[in-house]
Amino acid sequence: MTMETRYTAKVRRMVKVVLPFYLLAFLPLFVACDHIAEDDQLIEVENTLPVMDEDEDVDETPRYTARTVLLEDFTGQRCPNCPTGTEVIEELQESCGDRLIAVAIHGGPLGFKGTATVVGLATDLGDEYYNHWNLEYQPVGLINRGPATNYTDWVASVREQLGYVSEIKMGLSATLGEDKIVIDVQEENLGGDYSGKLQVWVLEDGITALQIMPDGSRNTQYVHNHVLRAAVNGAWGEDITLSERETKSQTMSQTLDASWNKDNLSVVAFVYNDHGVEQAVKAKVE
Repeated sequence: MTMETRYTAKVRRMVKVVLPFYLLAFLPLFVACDHIAEDDQLIEVENTLPVMDEDEDVDETPRYTARTVLLEDFTGQRCPNCPTGTEVIEELQESCGDRLIAVAIHGGPLGFKGTATVVGLATDLGDEYYNHWNLEYQPVGLINRGPATNYTDWVASVREQLGYVSEIKMGLSATLGEDKIVIDVQEENLGGDYSGKLQVWVLEDGITALQIMPDGSRNTQYVHNHVLRAAVNGAWGEDITLSERETKSQTMSQTLDASWNKDNLSVVAFVYNDHGVEQAVKAKVE
């Protein structure tokens, strides 16, 4: 390779590495939630882009994709502040769209498992998650499996996470059978080796059930959305490893519960490890 050719290739490599970084630094201005004060719109974005070696071939295949934010909302029907937390989530969903996936995890000390006449949404699974993360109050959220965060800080935390990219792309579809949901998940690794867990959950929207309101009243017609109903592949998912540029897929199923409304079901899948949630995806059960 001539000196001129090597110089040209080097310049191309620099453009591919440096230009995306500067574009990503301004990404939050375009994708972030739009109700934040104007003086809080700049977010420092960590440079996760790798630096190429001089002799590395120029690869035109993208190595990064937008990261979807997973907000795990630990809530309860006996929690008077939880409806306020739900309002924050609704505002975030309106402004962030599909870039945010919210999951309402009922359990903990303010959860309610129901009686013979009153519907309860708390589950043993919700209790397990609440206790595992050593949570101390409700509502409280985990945003991409980061530190426990009060609902008053959810907007800022979600906006920060929207500024990051991921090396993992995911696909998801869910089909309703006679007595089960058939789920297909795909993962594509755009970058280096990845090792973690794949988790798949079933959610339900539009559940009318009791909720204690901020003024202490009992609302028996409160509508609960994105309620965690089941962990398809175990409480903590299953191991997954992805080599560089590797694609994998899984097919699994979940038995339908008689209490679920088939028309309001959706599925969430995400990959995570000790560093947090790397990528998430959601699909309605068709």
